[in-house]
Amino acid sequence: MPIKWVLHWQPNAGTTVNTQILTEVSQCVESINGVKEGRWKATLSFYKPMLREQANALEFPRDFLGISLQEQPSKYYFVIRGQRLILEAESSIQTIMEKLQSYKTRVALNFEGFQYQLGDFQLRVGKVVPIHSESLRGIVMEMEYLPISSWEKSHQIVGEFFDIWQEALAKRSLPGHFVHIEPIFSEFGLSDQYTSQHTAVQYASIMAQMIATAQSAQAVRN
Repeated sequence: MPIKWVLHWQPNAGTTVNTQILTEVSQCVESINGVKEGRWKATLSFYKPMLREQANALEFPRDFLGISLQEQPSKYYFVIRGQRLILEAESSIQTIMEKLQSYKTRVALNFEGFQYQLGDFQLRVGKVVPIHSESLRGIVMEMEYLPISSWEKSHQIVGEFFDIWQEALAKRSLPGHFVHIEPIFSEFGLSDQYTSQHTAVQYASIMAQMIATAQSAQAVRN
């Protein structure tokens, strides 16, 4: 499958994300001839264990992520970052987990927005919002390169495209920039050939970074 970079918006110190930034980013995609093709959506949930006895705490991961991706509607992905584990399951596993009551959802977030075609690239720009809420928590972008499925072979051309994109966006003088955090996929047992598991690991990585950014911003305000 095509390789994909998942990026998140890093606000400048003392600023926060807002809908105007999201609008400007979308307009920037269209200004470089991106053709809007429709909507896209991914969902990420934080799970924590339902411990009946505190003695069992060490037997379970403290928390992990569950991720559903639009391109794989029949699949569900679990990422345990601490143990560097990624698991692909059928989407029905969510119903099974609810019935077992071993874990409960602590936070669930939607990543949703619009998809654009730009030559051999597809760009998806979207907001991060809690389910059942419009409170903006972040901005993400998927940058997909269609001709190549090798992470290593595609790296230079996607990197060059990312630089062009950053230059176009910089002209709008927005209070922040997009950041690409590249996980070490081999730590999760993933090969060079790109899969949806690679995408799930990237989402887990940017969520960790977004949480860290929010916590540091809160510390500064306090």
